Amino acid sequence: MVDAELRRPRASRFGRGEISRFVPHTTVLSSEDVARALKRMAHEIIERNSGLEDVVLIGLERGGVPIANALGEALASIENVDVEVGSVDASFHRDDISTTHILPEVTRIPFSVTDKHVVLCDDVLFTGRTVRAALDAVTDFGRPKTIQLAVVVDRGHRELPIRPDYIGKNLPTSREESVRVSLEGVDLGCREPLEEGTREGDQ
Repeated sequence: MVDAELRRPRASRFGRGEISRFVPHTTVLSSEDVARALKRMAHEIIERNSGLEDVVLIGLERGGVPIANALGEALASIENVDVEVGSVDASFHRDDISTTHILPEVTRIPFSVTDKHVVLCDDVLFTGRTVRAALDAVTDFGRPKTIQLAVVVDRGHRELPIRPDYIGKNLPTSREESVRVSLEGVDLGCREPLEEGTREGDQ
């Protein structure tokens, strides 16, 4: 049994520590749409793995953690089986760590991943670099039987050969656009820099 809870840094996705706020332009999915997508993905996970034996979920900090928890609840409602859920912060494994601002997060994997079907969960799949780092981070804790990827939104622009196994929605975007995903819905918009000393919620 592995009980790992490690303090890790988190890489800012906006770049070099610049503080910004998300400005939504379009609502792509409602909360009901997200719930339906997660339920469908849960059925696909069950079908692909012929049940839930040896299936565990690991959410990528931060956005993937609530997605993993929600998928775990959806799986339990279908199969009446509790699936173990953990979280991983892959920041130290990123290949762009020298160019990003780091904030602390926690990796918590309170179970062995060896010989398990690990489903990595994230909110948005973009370049694939965070997922690649997560693959390295997870294998630090053992040798899974398989590693699968579930994302709510695939927005394209891959820089590495990473492909999700379970997708809530394919969403074509430009590189200048930003996508915000939560259990409350999916919004497409942009990020605007904040003045120093201003918090996002103050706007």
